[in-house]
Amino acid sequence: MSTMLITDIFDYLPHRYPFLLVDRVVECVEGDYLKAYKNISFNEPQFTGHFPKHPIMPGVMIIEAMAQCTGILAFRTQGVKPDGSSMYYLAAVDNCRFRQPAIPGDRLDFEVKTVSNKRGIWKFECKTEVDGKVIASADLLCAERKV
Repeated sequence: MSTMLITDIFDYLPHRYPFLLVDRVVECVEGDYLKAYKNISFNEPQFTGHFPKHPIMPGVMIIEAMAQCTGILAFRTQGVKPDGSSMYYLAAVDNCRFRQPAIPGDRLDFEVKTVSNKRGIWKFECKTEVDGKVIASADLLCAERKV
């Protein structure tokens, strides 16, 4: 188990502001699961256009944040850091459910669990919680491909 600060996350994800959606990894067991979080702030660019009078985090961004968590877990599991020779793509989103909106001031707590990895195709069970309540869940399929 290990935590990762934002500077550590930079080593495992190519994303940067405004599209890096993971603030900290609080627990990681390679090959098994990862727990991380993102603090939502009203200052983020999506809120100027996504229901400005009633700002909510777009659901697709919650899915992307969970996918970023799976990327960190996949690379940590393999014991490698991405070097630009391959990309890690979101390939499918199944059984996706949004149970309540996420708003500025919320802390999104992510948990992603490895279901399988066959020939570079990874399957994960993912959920997002706010204050201990599941607000979103999905099964994500991700693929690592050479570029």
